[in-house]
Amino acid sequence: MVDEFFPEEFDAWAESYDESVRPDTGFPFDGYSRVLAAVVQAAGVGQGDAVLDLGTGTGNLAELLMRRGCRLWGLDFSGEMLARARAKLPGAVFAQADVRGPWPQEFERRYDALVSGYTLHHFPLEEKVRLCRRYLAQYLKVGGRLVIGDLAFENAAAEDALRQAMGPEWEQEYFWLADESLAALRAAGLDAQYTQISSCAGVFTVQLHQLA
Repeated sequence: MVDEFFPEEFDAWAESYDESVRPDTGFPFDGYSRVLAAVVQAAGVGQGDAVLDLGTGTGNLAELLMRRGCRLWGLDFSGEMLARARAKLPGAVFAQADVRGPWPQEFERRYDALVSGYTLHHFPLEEKVRLCRRYLAQYLKVGGRLVIGDLAFENAAAEDALRQAMGPEWEQEYFWLADESLAALRAAGLDAQYTQISSCAGVFTVQLHQLA
């Protein structure tokens, strides 16, 4: 498992990141464009809505949302990734910060939707749940939702099947397992739903039901 990840690794990847995801096939980016499109659809936002993109990277998800007329804020801990996002989307508000916090003061507000693409799989399930609770309780407007597109499997058997097929090329991280993740999120008082999009990724839609 990966316990920590480091900005310099993503800084080095920034120049080639968009090329990495473009094929849209194979692990880990099988169905990448479909996952981002599903996040945008599930977020249910449009003209003038305020959206925070957590782990914005080079701004691919944020770009889709801005095409809908949304006002975009984006956080990422890689300065090089953010440089590319800023070049794509000069109208968005970006800041270099860890999605686990703390964040700049201008980000301390409530948004119509919170989104994240291919970021939270770096954290163990307990931390994922903690972050989701914090995001919804502190940063989301009433009626809004948190939508997460990420590396995920329906269950451990589905993950293991791909692991076996890939053999030594497999790189293990804290990938979401939908069955255990949904149970943990719901136990924490969150209304969570999941849709599998590709062989290795899916979309979680999370809303605040109650704070336990």
